[in-house]
This record gives sequence, C-alpha cells and structure tokens, in this order.
Amino acid sequence: MSLLSAEESQEDEHSYLFYQLLLEILRFFASMLSALLNFPNFGDKELMNVTETFILEVLNVTKDSISDAKKIESFGPEILKVSHMIIEAVIKLCKVRSELVKLETYDDKLLSLDKPTNVGHAINITKCAIEKLSLIGVIAAKNGGSSVNILNASWKGVVSLLQMGGGHFAEVNIAKILLTLLALITEPLKCAAEAWSSTLKENVSVTEAKRIVVPVKFYMINAVKICSLYPHQAHKVHREITLCVLMITSFWIFVINEKLLKCVSAVVTEVLEETTLDLVFSLLNSDKLNLDQKLEVLEWLFISEGDSHSALDGPTLSDCNLAWVNEVFCKTCEGMSRARVLIIGRVALFINFLRYSHVFDEDVKVAITPKLHWFLDILVQEDVYSHMLVLQLPLLCGSGKTTELVWQPMFTSLLQAFKTFMVVISSSTAWRELESFLLENFFHPHFLCWEIVMECWCFLIRRAESHMANSIISKLCSLLKQLASMESVFHCYSPFRKLARSICLLLTYGPQSMVNQVYISLVGDGRSQLSLIMCLALFIEGFPLDLLTDELRNTLGQRIMSDYFDFIDNFDEASLVACPSGLAGIPVFILSASLKSLPVQLSDIDAKTLKFLVLITNSYKGTSDKVIKDQCLRLFSETLEIISNLKHLYTSNDIEQAITKIENIFISEPPALLYNCKPNLAHFMTGLIHMEMSESDDDAKSCAAWELYHLLLKERHWAFIHLALTAFGYFAARTKCNQLWRFVPQDAALSYDLVSGVEANKERFMLEFKKFLNKEVAISFAPNRDEQLGRDGLILKQMVHKISMIAKEKEGCEIMEVDVDKNQFNKKRKLPDEISRGVEMLKSGLKIIGDGLSQWKLNQYETNELHAKYLTQFSQLEDMITHFEELAENGEVC
Repeated sequence: MSLLSAEESQEDEHSYLFYQLLLEILRFFASMLSALLNFPNFGDKELMNVTETFILEVLNVTKDSISDAKKIESFGPEILKVSHMIIEAVIKLCKVRSELVKLETYDDKLLSLDKPTNVGHAINITKCAIEKLSLIGVIAAKNGGSSVNILNASWKGVVSLLQMGGGHFAEVNIAKILLTLLALITEPLKCAAEAWSSTLKENVSVTEAKRIVVPVKFYMINAVKICSLYPHQAHKVHREITLCVLMITSFWIFVINEKLLKCVSAVVTEVLEETTLDLVFSLLNSDKLNLDQKLEVLEWLFISEGDSHSALDGPTLSDCNLAWVNEVFCKTCEGMSRARVLIIGRVALFINFLRYSHVFDEDVKVAITPKLHWFLDILVQEDVYSHMLVLQLPLLCGSGKTTELVWQPMFTSLLQAFKTFMVVISSSTAWRELESFLLENFFHPHFLCWEIVMECWCFLIRRAESHMANSIISKLCSLLKQLASMESVFHCYSPFRKLARSICLLLTYGPQSMVNQVYISLVGDGRSQLSLIMCLALFIEGFPLDLLTDELRNTLGQRIMSDYFDFIDNFDEASLVACPSGLAGIPVFILSASLKSLPVQLSDIDAKTLKFLVLITNSYKGTSDKVIKDQCLRLFSETLEIISNLKHLYTSNDIEQAITKIENIFISEPPALLYNCKPNLAHFMTGLIHMEMSESDDDAKSCAAWELYHLLLKERHWAFIHLALTAFGYFAARTKCNQLWRFVPQDAALSYDLVSGVEANKERFMLEFKKFLNKEVAISFAPNRDEQLGRDGLILKQMVHKISMIAKEKEGCEIMEVDVDKNQFNKKRKLPDEISRGVEMLKSGLKIIGDGLSQWKLNQYETNELHAKYLTQFSQLEDMITHFEELAENGEVC
C-alpha cells in the first residue's frame, strides 16, 4: 500500500470516528431534552439561563449536523433521524413552557416592559427556537428530498411557535423570516425557468411539474399563516410580497404560451393559484391593518409613475419568449413598476382580484373600484390587448370535489370577472363609483375597452330591475336626440353613431316592451327630419327589428317600401340639388340597412332598382358639383347592397346595362373616391352566381364581371383583401362558370411574393387563397351567407382551378366547344391528353378528401348533420368523377 493511500485510509477512519461521536452527542441532546420536558416548571434563574444556553447550542449543533448529513453515506440517515427528534423535542419544550406561563395572555405592551422571569425565559427559548428552526429549514430546502422530514418539521415548528404567542412575538424578526420564505418560493421556479429556456425539447410531464410546484406551495402556505398572524410586520415587506405574487403570476402566463409547458401551467393553476392570492389577500383582508396600509398595497400593485408604456423597461411582450421568463425573477422592488415583463402578470392578477372580490371587506371593494380606470389604461397598450385576445388560460371551476380545470380565453375570463365584481358590489357603497366608471368610458376610443364597458352595460340591462333599466335607456335616448345631425349620421365614429350603436346593442338584451318604447320615442311615424335621421342611424347600427311587435314591424315595412319607391320614381339631379344635406337619399339608406329584417316580399322590389342604379351613375358622370357627386356615390353604394340581396334582379334583362355601368364607374374613377363603395361592391359580386354568363369575350356581362373581380383582387389593404377573398370564395363555390381563371388578375395582391413584393404568380395566389378559405372554415366564419365558404365549395374550387389552369397552359387555344346536336351524341373522337391528366388529378384529390373525411373529428361547433351533409356531397362528387373517368376511357364526349 502506498503512503498516499495509507493517509487517505487514516483520514477516512478519523471522519468515521468524528461522525460516530457526533451522532452520540445528538442522541445525548435528544435524551436531555426529553428529561427537561419532565420538569414542568422551575423558578431558578440560573437554571433557566443554563437551559436557554443549552437549547441554543443544541440547535446550532443540529443545524451543522443537518448541513453535513448529505455528505455522509453511512451516518447521514441516522443523523437526520435524530435531528428530527431534537427539533420536535425543542418545539414541544417551548410549547410546554409557554403554556405554563400563559404567554398568549400577555399583550405587546406588557412584553416590552420588565417581564416576570419565567415569562422572559419562555420568550427567549421560543425566540431562539424560531430563529434557528428557520435557518434549519433553509438548509433542509437546499439538501433536497433526503431532508424532507426536517423541512416539514422545522417550518411547521416556526409557524406553530409563532401561533402559540398569539401574535405577540414582537422581538422576533418576522420580516426576515418572510423574506426567507419568499426566496424559497421563487427559487425553484427560477431554476426551472432557466433549465427550460436552454434545454426544453419535449413536453414536461405532470409529475415533473408537481415536483417543482408542490414545495413552492408548502413555503407559501407557511408565509400566508405568518402574514395573517403578524400583518403589521408583514406590511413592512409588502413590496417584496407583492413582487413575489407578480413573479408567480407572470411565470404562469409565460408557461401558458409554450406548448411544451401546457402541463406546467395546469399544475400551477391547480396547486398555486388560490394560495398565491391568499398571500396578498392576507394583507388586504387583515382587520389589524388600517385602510391607508391596505391602500398602499393596492397602489403599489396597480398604479405607478411607470405605467406610461414608453417608460417601461425590457422587450415588448410580443418579442418575449421562454428565454425572457428568466427576466421575471431578476426584477427587484425598485424596478417592479417599470418592468414590462410583469405587465401581463399585473393584468392577470387584477382579473383575479375581480373574480374573488367577494372575499374582500367593504373598504377594499371601495378601494379596488377606482383601479378599473388603471386597468383600461394598461389594456390599450398593443402588446397587452393582443395577448388578452389570444391567450387561453387554465381556470378552476366549481368547488370541493366538483372542481375541474377548464381552458378559457383570457378575454372571456376578464368579462366574467367584471360581471362577478358588479354583482359583488351591487349592494356596496362602491356601486356609484362603478356607475361613474361605466358612464365615463361609454365612448372609450379603444375598441377592446369599449367592448368591455358595453358588455358590463348589457349585463346591467339584462339583470337590473326593470325601472332601473328603463331609466338608463331613457336617458341614453334623450342624449341621442341631442346629438342627431345629418352630417354625423354618415360618420361611423361620430358620437351620434357610437351612441346609436350602443343603444342598439343594449336593446338586444332588453324585453320587447323596451324595444317598442325606444322605437316609438325615437322614430315614431318617421316623417320629421329628426326621426328619419335617428331611424337611419339606428338601422345602420343594428336596431333589433325582430323584437318589435308584428304590428309595428308590418307598418314600418310598408312605410319604408313606400318611401323607397316614391324616391326612385321621382329621382333626378334636381332632387339632389334641392336637398344638398343628403336627406333626399334617406329612403334608400334605410331600406339598405333594414332589408334583411323587414317583413316584406323581396320580389316586390323590381327592375326599377336596376334602372335607378343606372340613373345614379349617369348623374354622377354628368355633374361636376362635388356635393352632388358625394351624394350619388352614397346612393350608388347602398343600391349595390340592396341588389346583392335580391337574386331575382340578377336574372333581369336590365342587369347587363347595370353591371357595365358599375364597371365603368369603378374603372374610370380614381380608386380613392370609391373606397367606401367597395365593401358593398364585394357583396354585389357574390350575387353574380345567379346571373347567366356565356364566358366569351363578346359577352359584356362576363367582361364586366371579370374586370370588377380583377379590381377587388388587386386591392392590397388587408381589409379589402379579406372582402375580396370572401366574395370570390362564395362566388367560386357556387358558380357554374368553368373559366374561373379569368376572374383572377395576373397582378392579384396575393400573387406577389412576400419577400420582394415584385414577382407575381397565380399559383401563389391559389395557395394563399386556399389557406384563407381553410382558416375561414376553421373559425366557422359565415357573414350573412348560407354555408359561406363551405368545405364542399373549397373542394370544388380546387378541382375547377386545376382543370382551368391545364386549359390555359397553351396561350391562344380556344376552349373546346361541345356539340349538343342530337346526331352527335354517340360520335367518338380522340380526347386531348390534358383531359386524362385532369382526371388523374381529380382521382388523386378525391382520395385525399376521403382520407380527410374519415379522420374528421367533430368539434363543439359542428354537428352530425353537418358531417352527414359533407359525406353526401362527397358521395355525389365521387359518382360524378367515376362517370367522367368512364367517359374518358371510352373516348366519348357528351
């Protein structure tokens, strides 16, 4: 044996003897503590001092032993076992001594003065035990699973000893203990975030998530108990407490964004959500803190000078990824108000405050209500409201054994939280503050904030007592009369139109009697200029005509039709000059806005409407007066909308002249002048499925239709692109036209590559078109059209496109005409190779469709009936292609 190995052997032997001796010492301490428990009380001061010193040394040795136990394989478990016995004995000793002197009967003032010897002794050994046990708890936390018993015993001992004093241990540094627990709470989450941000490649399991999260809950429960016992001392570190809560909430939001961490977000919700809120609620609900102290907590959480978006630190939330979650745990109290990465956490926390507002005392409810203004101010920031719209949150629903985890859009959760808060404070003094908030934000300029406010108003109308709801609507109607003007009725963002929009929305939640009353009050017989203006504004904004009584609806329908025909029968340029404000065209606007809801026979609207459209275009072309031109364009746009709902007009003999006039005005005029007409043009174009087209270059109707679709599909603004694709998709799914490629221009907006924006390609257009249609079907989009952009239409469009593109491969080739002479039916001729190629492509597409239908799983928006309908369509399509294939194989053309 070498000299080195001999020295190592000797060193190991010394270590063995040392730890064996240490173990014996610990066992001796345990037996001594047991002996002390047998002396219920003694008044000797010197003996008390000796006991205090002994307990201090015992705990010091125990702490050091636990720290080294992980290094010793042979003695480690036994040392931990004896240490656990010592901890429990110390806790029991402290409890016995405190009970003997009835420590909880002494108040803070008495304990701060000269104390009886036995009282001071009980306080000293308990204070010593609390401080040492908290240090042991930290060491046990670092040691991991091997010290879990020590961990539980030490922290539960700390809490039980603090409870034993009845909240009177002013000499113990409660703030330091809380800070220690807060550090233990965030450390596991921080370590997990660091690991996931660098090495995450697969889903984190529920077991792994609980391994991380469950210890966090243990520390948090102890922190909540201590805060509840010593709220004044806890308030000294309220910034650190609220920062911890914000960190956990923000961490939760970030892991929700990651697909691989979906289990983690669910576990955090189930395990930590309630306890996290309890941590901050322990301060807000404490009856020992005054209102100013509670307000300080709320102010620190939900308002600061750093709320200005430009003053925030860090990347925008849209740029954040899992790597940025590390930033959550790097924030300090000083930088908390400026941390952009914590904003969405603050928003989520505020939503939870509203959800659980029933647990708050009256003064806290009153204090939270003004913070609704802060919430809307935060929400208008782009990267906040964008997250609000897309995030899906796991939420606990139910209580007790019926609790279940459901995923819900964050915006839906927000609306439910607002409604919950409204119910909670309905009988509170905070209600007037809420009413003021809703009134002040009735015209909020941000779309999402306006949606939230209006949802609250709708909830109020639906749930409030009838006299209160009627009073609200009556006051709004009075205000609408004050705002009414001919100029503002055509501006959708004017206060007049916005108020009309809000009233119509509220009425959809009211009873029929309320709708009737508003109609009679604002519209009446519809003969005065004011009533016509209000009638138009209400109908444009979606007045619930279906809720009117049958008598009122029938009378209204007859009057609207009568006014409309009177106007178009007597229309000329002179009538526009006589009413330069635009009042003369109101019958057309009213009919356009109400046509789909009126109990009228659509067939009563005859070809006069097409002739009226021609007259408008002629008047527009024939005048140089800008005011007259603007009125003509308004009438032109609304007439297009009227025609788009009347399919019988598309088969009229006058449609050819009308569509050529439409093409002429759109092609010849500057695009900027006609922007407001293009939405209704898109609607009009969908109705072309009812119009006969020969698809030849000599057919004026076909040429006009091609040019108008070219005009729409060239638009590059996203809103117009959406309108154009929706219109073309509906048309292509139902038309009998075989040459759909003629409707798509070479320079369609979606034909250009996204990188350079220069190179155009029709195949790229069709690819983007397919993506658009798939997306529309996925979100069940159907804007006022039966089976809009259905899956069967998508299949048909893809097939027709393939055939059409094959036919267009040879420039200048004529489309093969089919001879329908009876004598030619049985004549055989050789078919072009392209037909066979097309058939093969159809068969291939049919197989793909069949595979897709066999794998189709119904979601919550679909029904078995819908699925059966698609199967029927597929079966018919299969028969058609099979028959076509047989014809191609036999070389027959029929």
